[in-house]
Amino acid sequence: MTATNRNPELQDEASILREIHRVLSGLKFGSVEITVHNGEVVQIERKEKFRLPPSNKNT
Repeated sequence: MTATNRNPELQDEASILREIHRVLSGLKFGSVEITVHNGEVVQIERKEKFRLPPSNKNT
């Protein structure tokens, strides 16, 4: 799990969208949570899951 720190210069829409795109890149399984306070994005959190192949214990 990672979160980006609040950065005042990231408040313009293009910068926020670039940051969301960066957080999403390479994510195969998981979620992205965007936290908003008073109409401003204050946190972007990425939760990533790693899927392991099934084990073949019975063979």
